[in-house]
Amino acid sequence: MISSPPDSRPTNIRWLIVLMLMGFTFLGHFNRNNISVVGSEQFIKSGELTEQQMGWVYSTFLFVYTCGMLPGGWLIDRLGPKRALAGMGIGMGGCVILTGLLGFMKLSLAAMLLTLIGIRGLAGALSVALHPGAARSVSLWFPFRERSTANGLVTAGALIGVATCYPVFGWLMDRFNWPEAFVLSGTTMMVFAVVWAFLSSDDVSGHSWTNDAERNLVHINDRVPSRSTASWQDLLRLFGNLQLLLLTLSYAALSYFQYLFFYWLGYYFNDVLKLPTAESRQATFTVLIAMAVGMAFGGWYSDWLCRRFGHRLGCRIMAMTGMGTSSALALLGLFTTDPQQIVLYFALAVGALGLCEGIFWTTAPTLEKRTGGLACAFLNTGGNAGGLLAPIFTPYLAKEFGWPAAISVACVVCALGGLLWLGIDSEAGRTEPQIES
Repeated sequence: MISSPPDSRPTNIRWLIVLMLMGFTFLGHFNRNNISVVGSEQFIKSGELTEQQMGWVYSTFLFVYTCGMLPGGWLIDRLGPKRALAGMGIGMGGCVILTGLLGFMKLSLAAMLLTLIGIRGLAGALSVALHPGAARSVSLWFPFRERSTANGLVTAGALIGVATCYPVFGWLMDRFNWPEAFVLSGTTMMVFAVVWAFLSSDDVSGHSWTNDAERNLVHINDRVPSRSTASWQDLLRLFGNLQLLLLTLSYAALSYFQYLFFYWLGYYFNDVLKLPTAESRQATFTVLIAMAVGMAFGGWYSDWLCRRFGHRLGCRIMAMTGMGTSSALALLGLFTTDPQQIVLYFALAVGALGLCEGIFWTTAPTLEKRTGGLACAFLNTGGNAGGLLAPIFTPYLAKEFGWPAAISVACVVCALGGLLWLGIDSEAGRTEPQIES
């Protein structure tokens, strides 16, 4: 029997990288959203802070995170995703620990609010590399035909982090009190960042565990440098890239709808629908884990659609169907009074929304291949600009017109965002062949 050459079969180190990126997004969003668990169950319920004050705490993170996104994208391209993500994990974890230490101090209400806002702002600045860095890493590690699958899994990690935050961080609060829960959570993220720094690399060519077959699989036509320095002209070019602008506007619409569920779902179940705390945590977990399942499945299904119909049409089918269906299902959830049916409709709605996530992160770096980190940051800037409105705008709409009206507005915004894909050519920046063997 003639044995195969040692490098004839690709290694699968790229999937190890995806697992670690999933770990980053899981821990990043778990630590990013645990403040909403404390806000709903501790600060608002005890009367320490109002809904509007907690809205400002939530949005401070998002505002600084959004403003720092483009500089963060430049840094990802300059340093490479490996270093950028390691620094993000250590910095974000440190801020979470500081949040916990705040609980041990005997501060007045005003001092506590201002200090909490300051820590959350710092956390936002240090977190900018999370999603652009992960998407840039995927673009450097995966062949085009597998990227939506990989990006779907990575973003699913984020939703698993959000979903488990309510029951798991709630359990930690019950077991250790909220300050200790923050310290444990932040320490875990810092340790993971160190592990990532030792086990990862910027791209497939820089990792000692890959072989020639895996490197050739990823670099089918050309090799995109993992590090580059963007100029002011590169930054300005992003604003002139019509496809990237439309993609970003669509992602902003998706994010407005998505962030409503991230920050106010637990409060909606607990305080608006008056579900018991344990039942509210379980309902929130069920809805958000459905989005994670949608993201994981949607990435694979997007790659299948794109192979069958071409990337342009495949992405349009996924975006318009997913975002439109999500809006319709959420509206159905508003017209029922049975809590179990509300949970079911909301779970199906966010699951349909999750189907679309991977195509955004796959398309952005292909539209600006040399500065892919900056392009992903541009996309996320728009996404967070849309998401930034949800924590503040939602409670004000709910106060004036009721929660059904506030959620209905988000549904309309999401559906309109899906229609923008009629003008998006997701193949505009591709140089790789349409059909890959």
